[in-house]
Amino acid sequence: MDEDGDGLFDAPSDAASGESEPRLERPRPGAPLAVRMRPANLDEVVGQEHLLRSGAPLRRLVEGSGAASVLLYGPPGTGKTTLASLVSQSTGRRFEALSALSAGVKEVRAVIDLARRRLTAGEQTVLFIDEVHRFSKTQQDALLAAVENRIVLLVGATTENPSFSVVSPLLSRSLVLQLQPLTDDNITTLLRRALADSRGLDDRYTVTDDAMAHLVAIAGGDARRGLTALEAAAEAAPSSEISLELVEASVDRAAVRYDRDGDQHYDVTSAFIKSMRGSDVDASLHYLARMITAGEDPRFIARRLVILASEDIGMADPTALLTATAAASAVQMIGMPEAQLALAQATIHLATAPKSGSVTSGLGAAMADITAGKAGLVPAHLRDGHYAGAQKMGNAIGYRFPHKDPDGVLPQQYPPDELVGVDYYTPTDHGLEREIGRRVEKLRRIVRLRRS
Repeated sequence: MDEDGDGLFDAPSDAASGESEPRLERPRPGAPLAVRMRPANLDEVVGQEHLLRSGAPLRRLVEGSGAASVLLYGPPGTGKTTLASLVSQSTGRRFEALSALSAGVKEVRAVIDLARRRLTAGEQTVLFIDEVHRFSKTQQDALLAAVENRIVLLVGATTENPSFSVVSPLLSRSLVLQLQPLTDDNITTLLRRALADSRGLDDRYTVTDDAMAHLVAIAGGDARRGLTALEAAAEAAPSSEISLELVEASVDRAAVRYDRDGDQHYDVTSAFIKSMRGSDVDASLHYLARMITAGEDPRFIARRLVILASEDIGMADPTALLTATAAASAVQMIGMPEAQLALAQATIHLATAPKSGSVTSGLGAAMADITAGKAGLVPAHLRDGHYAGAQKMGNAIGYRFPHKDPDGVLPQQYPPDELVGVDYYTPTDHGLEREIGRRVEKLRRIVRLRRS
């Protein structure tokens, strides 16, 4: 079920009978705070401005004028179910909801049959499918004709990249709208609204600044998580004040000294990188855990790993870059919290790998020469010869094709005249570069006609 569903959208009991379907009811007073504070209209939606601006497809859909099916793709707590509930209130539309965790092909076909009968009476049906990525190919295929012929207007919610989890025919018939994690300011706005609103805590509590900062950190961009933590703290409060200590005790989580926008952000990030560079795997995992626990954007962590794999390891262990990019891909495809294991695996690999800065220094030296004006003419025999008149200009004449040589390498000038004999790449004696260094020296002797 979607992370902010809480059972709000269950499979309709009337799908087979054709009876009037259950409408969304106002949350009961005893419902969780996150459910009670779900926006009742577009004006209450916080975040996702890029999808809700005037004329945007999602705004048109919510306002009742959009006709395209959509797949809402984003991390937990960003409003996928909220937006679906707002679509359900659109003028002249009926609403049905299925959860991919419990519905099968039979339930899908029953809803489509009901929608087809309604359409003959001039009523359009919005079909919301939670966790649509969990539908099998057969279940997704059962939707195709209904979506294509607009018998139903599909609104699918998924935390996984639809490009990998939704079948291509359904994907091509839908707009994919990506929701972004809520910012700290967004979360703060929602928490303060919940404190004041009559649907929420109705001004019965105040929250200290450090407690609010910790609640925002706990949320990590997930509105439901932040509201749940606030509700837990309020339930445990002996007075009207909610303090940092109370929040820590009520959610059983210590405050992490880490500010994503302040000095701690840069200090912890710096320590994380330097610990991996210094081959201290345990310290590396410590700083990784601090960033994850504090709600750091996993994409930021993944980017740092990819950079370090080339900057500080390079050819000493070429597989380090493969591991880092695989972790970054896992963050994109799977999301948190599961992707934290891929980040940890990459951190361990990079921290324990042999180190070399030769990729960095080699590129830096080459770029310094370019900046200094050492960028002479490309040797004539290397120039493009695939156009009329090239050979008359002397281009591509005399080029020797390496694959025709038994060893696959032969003497030939490749750099401009000004840079003949210049070495940029200097392999270390660490890891695989020990072997690569010997090979590079041999290749240079052959290419440059040097003799040992």
